[in-house]
Amino acid sequence: MDIVFTILGTLVEQFQKPTLAFLIGGMLLAALGSKFEIPDPVYKFIVILLLLKVGMGAGISVREANFVELAVPAIGAAAVGIGIVFLGRFTLARWKGVSQIDGLATAGLFGAVSASTLAAGMAILDDGAIPYEGFIGALYPFMDIAALVTAIVMAKMSAARKAASNVTVNADGTMAGGGGSGPVLEDGLLRGILVDTFRSPAISALLVGLALGVMAKPDSVYQSFYEPLFRGLLSILMLIMGMEAWARFAELRKVAHAYILYGIAAPIVHGLIGFGVGYVAHQLTGFSAGGVVLLSVMAASSSDISGPPTLRGALPEANPSAYVGTSTGIGTPVAILSIPMFIALAEVLIGW
Repeated sequence: MDIVFTILGTLVEQFQKPTLAFLIGGMLLAALGSKFEIPDPVYKFIVILLLLKVGMGAGISVREANFVELAVPAIGAAAVGIGIVFLGRFTLARWKGVSQIDGLATAGLFGAVSASTLAAGMAILDDGAIPYEGFIGALYPFMDIAALVTAIVMAKMSAARKAASNVTVNADGTMAGGGGSGPVLEDGLLRGILVDTFRSPAISALLVGLALGVMAKPDSVYQSFYEPLFRGLLSILMLIMGMEAWARFAELRKVAHAYILYGIAAPIVHGLIGFGVGYVAHQLTGFSAGGVVLLSVMAASSSDISGPPTLRGALPEANPSAYVGTSTGIGTPVAILSIPMFIALAEVLIGW
């Protein structure tokens, strides 16, 4: 019975947090027919500020870490983020009735990292006096950016292939449906989409923020301007996404069970993948047991900060009620509740 109350308490706590609370607030506004609206230029400005802040924060963490100690776990973290998106492509995104773009956007959010879930894992280890590397916080951008970019590229590839397969050129030069894309076209699509993705406002802002954090010293402007504004701007973005989510909520009714099952199973499966990669890093470099646990927690978590604005900016056609609802509403509570499992696994296989 205690575990039931714990789960219910965790769910209530997640619904009270700004990310999900403001999303639900936006859905209520839309349901009541509110005329609430944020002008598009203002929305774009908010997204750019949010992503510059996320990138700079990540870059500052990387800059302050020991590069040699960071290298192997960082490569592992990036591989985990990419692997989670590929796993989502062959599971959720192939579920009957699930849109490829919605499935990949959801997988991208699950491949990215929740800073709040990582903080919860650190707090639990601190309470148990379990040591871990000081550079752990610097690992999250490697997993986060790798997963989001992979998901965006794969979603755009899927949409481009679908469009190409429906177009052929007749002998008279007219266009008709029913064509296909061969290897040459596929290479051209991939190259063009990669360039387009890295030039897009969302990814560009994230990457330039990361570069500034690593190579410059933007700490003063980061602390005085970006950090104080961040939560307020994120809440406005979530209101906008909540209104969009309500407008497209009907699309999910027939496949809601797919997202529910994915939201429950994915954090545990992803966390075990992260544990496996962390264990390899432990064998190769002496990566601590606490570090292995926290890499598992990062893999189990799903982004509630960097992911939504990045996906909203890069994949506006994806349904926020699918990826944000599944991630924050289901995935985050499951990820937090799974932390003791990863600690127990590390104690058995590695020891303190």
